[in-house]
Amino acid sequence: MPLPRRPDTTRLYDFNSYWRIHAGNFSTIPQYFKENGYVTMSVGKVFHPGISSNYSDDSPYSWSFPPYHPSSEKYENTKTCRGPDGQLHANLLCPVDVADVPEGTLPDKQSTEQAIRLLEKMKTSASPFFLAVGYHKPHIPFRYPKEFQKLYPLENITLAPDPQVPAGLPPVAYNPWMDIRQREDVQALNLSVPYGPIPVDFQRKIRQSYFASVSYLDTQVGHLLSALDDLQLTNSTIIAFASDHGWALGEHGEWAKYSNFDVATRVPLMFYVPGRTAPLPEAGEELFPYIDPFDSVLELMEPGRRVMDLVELLSLSPTLAGLAGLHVPPRCPVPSFHVQLCREGQNLGKHFQLQDLGEDPHLCGNPRESIAYSQYPRPADYPQWNSDKPSLKDIKVMGYSIRTIDYRYTVWVGFDPREFLANFSDVHAGELYFVDSDPLQDHNMYNDSQGRDLLQSLMP
Repeated sequence: MPLPRRPDTTRLYDFNSYWRIHAGNFSTIPQYFKENGYVTMSVGKVFHPGISSNYSDDSPYSWSFPPYHPSSEKYENTKTCRGPDGQLHANLLCPVDVADVPEGTLPDKQSTEQAIRLLEKMKTSASPFFLAVGYHKPHIPFRYPKEFQKLYPLENITLAPDPQVPAGLPPVAYNPWMDIRQREDVQALNLSVPYGPIPVDFQRKIRQSYFASVSYLDTQVGHLLSALDDLQLTNSTIIAFASDHGWALGEHGEWAKYSNFDVATRVPLMFYVPGRTAPLPEAGEELFPYIDPFDSVLELMEPGRRVMDLVELLSLSPTLAGLAGLHVPPRCPVPSFHVQLCREGQNLGKHFQLQDLGEDPHLCGNPRESIAYSQYPRPADYPQWNSDKPSLKDIKVMGYSIRTIDYRYTVWVGFDPREFLANFSDVHAGELYFVDSDPLQDHNMYNDSQGRDLLQSLMP
């Protein structure tokens, strides 16, 4: 559950500290709704577990009731994956027969069931509610009902379009995907560190299981949305769907999320706002009928409207507040460590209009004015064992990245973890990709004359 501030504001660069103690007593999205009269409820993986959320999912600040965690999530990283040898392993690839796993269920199925139970309770409540449902998949390990493999026959699975490490990629920008190397089936491949590569046949299996995990998750979301129809809550419920990060599936020779590339930083961000993103459903009409992916004839839904502007997850907080009719928190001053409630993201309310936005260019905005920022820490200039997830004390380099509609520009600079300061005069490496001609970001133009011309034009 994101805080409406950037990492340099929260000073959170790892999972080893709780922001209310480490940085400031900053308000969260559910906390703001709770303080404005909402019943706030958490199901599944909403905050990162452990010390980073005070071993309590930020209770009681954020939630009206203790958060729900599915009982079967404790088996996610245990030996529950049956391998070709017939034995159980802790694998990366883990299609399962749900009837055979401990408790006969999976965490995301339990989360959907609990979320629907809470919706049933809130249907008769006079209080408005805020329900956050955090699904595990497609997070590793890829542990999902095995029947979803049928949707993606292995012979139809292609490799990443750019499976090689780009020649111009600075070593500091590469992440060695150490987490998947710890899984038993990947260990058995005896891969070299840090660049691999993974054998082609196993690459296809990874991609198959990732796609299958996404489809499994999609069915859980489908059941949850269908329950809103069944409970007649569709007319009065705002829905936001987002992910915290992407995941490389072999692009640039990487298999993880620890980078500034689009494949790691670009995520789905979807909204349903009653009467604004779609007409209000008539009595008895289903706006979210469940669609079974295994049906031989699938009824296609009317697609929503796609916005081409670059936006950031930081916008989730002010946008939800505005859509709910709450006061949108003010922009954060600089510095803002002393300010409990403020925001660094934009309110996206202008995008939620039912009429054809082609008639109103003011509402459309200019995509060339949109900018999205990301950053990622590194312990060294070259890939090593802790490059993916360095502890704060080990961070020596910070990669700051700007994404516009035309290019992605990343600069890797020296970083002092004791003072939380980046030194932009200490440049370790740079990346510049023109995304129109290089959408996969394989050709680094940072040291090219065309790249230097662009960078020079950006200088104040």
